[in-house]
Amino acid sequence: MSQNPFQIGIVGAVPSGCYVADALARKIPDAHIDIIDRLPTPFGLVRGGVAPDHQGTKNIARQFERTLGKAGLRFLGNVSVGRDLSYEELKSAYDILVIAVGAMEDRKLGIPGETLDAVYGSGQFVAWYNGIPDGRDLAPLLDGKSVAIIGNGNVALDIARLLGKTPAELATSDLCAHARDAFEAANIEDIWLIGRRGPLEASFTTAELTEFGELSRVATRVDPAQLPPDCPGDMSADQRKIAEKNLDVLRAYAARGEQNERPLRIHFVFNAAPVEILGESRARELVLEKTRTENGKAVASGETFKIPADTVISAIGYRSTPFPDLPFDAARGIVASAQGRVEPGVYTAGWCKRGPQGVVPANRADSLAVAELILADFATHDTPCKPGGAMIDALLAERGARPVDFAGWQKINAAEVAAGEGRPREKLVGIEELLAAARS
Repeated sequence: MSQNPFQIGIVGAVPSGCYVADALARKIPDAHIDIIDRLPTPFGLVRGGVAPDHQGTKNIARQFERTLGKAGLRFLGNVSVGRDLSYEELKSAYDILVIAVGAMEDRKLGIPGETLDAVYGSGQFVAWYNGIPDGRDLAPLLDGKSVAIIGNGNVALDIARLLGKTPAELATSDLCAHARDAFEAANIEDIWLIGRRGPLEASFTTAELTEFGELSRVATRVDPAQLPPDCPGDMSADQRKIAEKNLDVLRAYAARGEQNERPLRIHFVFNAAPVEILGESRARELVLEKTRTENGKAVASGETFKIPADTVISAIGYRSTPFPDLPFDAARGIVASAQGRVEPGVYTAGWCKRGPQGVVPANRADSLAVAELILADFATHDTPCKPGGAMIDALLAERGARPVDFAGWQKINAAEVAAGEGRPREKLVGIEELLAAARS
């Protein structure tokens, strides 16, 4: 490595961005690293995606706090690429540029009725209840008796579980005040969790599935006829282990039958694909087509049925949102790259590199691999000559941007924790509120 300091820019203070920053800071201790994020708050999915009642998972933020506090590393929050800085300017400023912007744009169902009121993507809905400024004004309609959630991953289960919890069960969460009020005011009687394929292909984890059995006002319903007797022989050992555990839990729910009469019922429906959302101005019914699973894919049967659905939430995956001039694979919804190399000096990591797969710790291995790729590419690199943070600071000042540094984030954090009054925190959900706290 050269004796001159490398100027490194990372766009996205998300888990993958923090992991890359930590790895590069360890290997290039004299590097100057800027982590840029469009929000005044760091940690991406940990703050804005992890369910608010999963506080143990959020503890990983402590590790990222230590990363952001390292010498030679700066956090620049409330700085948006496309608004405050351009992609070309970032490439001119940094010897190494890493794009780690995550993926939270909802994939579309692509069915009639998707534009009706009371139809939401899970990214929108999660942003709303987790207090992300983009989602604060969603005000979802939860005034009906039935909610249909399309998807068989952990996000779908998170939404159903949170809707099913009592105020007392949510007391130790950091669910935002506006969402707590809306959940408490709702009179939902049925929640439908709908999977296009069967239970063996579901991507939720056993731990998430088991939590439904602990909810005091929820009766979990599973049709035993939809559960296979065993796992097929062609499954891998890892797949079989997870599938068998999930089947055990689902069988236990099915065995409860009608005996567990509680005010809220959560129905697991497998092998059903959404065909149309019905309603005059807002959702009222969901048309589903029965499917069968062949070679891991859902095959339509032509037989349809309806369920009541006053609110529909699709949880079928996410795409990354590109900024101007960024090489982008629109078909796959990810940054265009070759194993993480976007173009000379530019790399990508995390969900925007490989798609929205895996929980937070799964980003670590991918991010470390990208860091090793960078180190290998720059082992014989010419003397670094980019201006780095000095150029960025001048551009931000010229444009009247209001960046939030690490000390500003610590003030926001302290203000939220103090406002929690026994809860983990009460999040500030508006940009101006967050900036005011950062400058208090």
